[in-house]
Amino acid sequence: MSPRRSPAGLYAARARQLVRRLPADRPVAVAPPLPPGRVVTLPGRGDVFIRDADGPADQRPLLLLHGWIASAEVNWFGVFRAFEGERRVIAIDHRGHGRGMHPAEPFRLVDCADDAAALLDVLGIDEAIVAGFSMGGPIALCMARRRPDLVAGLVPASTALVFSETWIERGRWRALRLLELGLRIGVGERLVARLAADWGNVDERFAPYSSWLAGEIARTLPHAVREAGAELARFDARLWASDLGVPAVVVVTEGDSLVPPSRQRALAAALDADVVALTDADHDVPISDIDTFADAIHTAVVQVDTAIGAFVEARPEARG
Repeated sequence: MSPRRSPAGLYAARARQLVRRLPADRPVAVAPPLPPGRVVTLPGRGDVFIRDADGPADQRPLLLLHGWIASAEVNWFGVFRAFEGERRVIAIDHRGHGRGMHPAEPFRLVDCADDAAALLDVLGIDEAIVAGFSMGGPIALCMARRRPDLVAGLVPASTALVFSETWIERGRWRALRLLELGLRIGVGERLVARLAADWGNVDERFAPYSSWLAGEIARTLPHAVREAGAELARFDARLWASDLGVPAVVVVTEGDSLVPPSRQRALAAALDADVVALTDADHDVPISDIDTFADAIHTAVVQVDTAIGAFVEARPEARG
């Protein structure tokens, strides 16, 4: 598991990665084992790419919503195996990310939430447990707010009610135009390749897939990086998250350099949710410690599934 860094230390390390020479003998871009992928048309919205792993019909499906800059495959490939044979697992690439749709309109979190809801409608899924990592957390919250009929339970991970409060954070988000420029002129390809190589050295099981990771991250559109970052900077669910009234379990990365653990716990408090804590885990845990992250998501999903049963039993209409 990667050691915790301060935000300043993290940014300094990334700057060094930009100027370091990449190894000439990088592995070929071999993808890890993944569930079947396909394109699904959402009427009136567009085409989305999903990974869809089958599971027993008597278990609630799990919908996975990935984080900023990533794709469903990058964020969740270690999680798919954790649920193999237990329940259906569906993961979607968001707008401008991975193989996601490329609409003309700017990126909005609520549009991603509506895409996810429309996907469940098209697939004929009445309700699902929705897990969201980082940016996927706000998308999951928006989905629960806009389509509560579809969201049986929530598993937010490494995420928060609000992402920009301090002047340092506001300055960080304003610098996103520079990140977009770097991606457009090719600096981003060097960065993601360097990141992939470093992350591959952290978790030995991921090492063969480091070049694949770089290619996956490079799929994300430069303007989507900026627009999604700006959306996260504006996001604030503090006034309404506590009104969602949906069972939830929050996965907290206690060593997170990007989303302070105190904010992750504030989200858990607002949702009246239990917490699955990952001691010392940083924001890169889906890649740097595959099994730890997958086990945490699995534990949280099992807990929230149990809580859903108790929640349904406690409702007056359920008692009839």
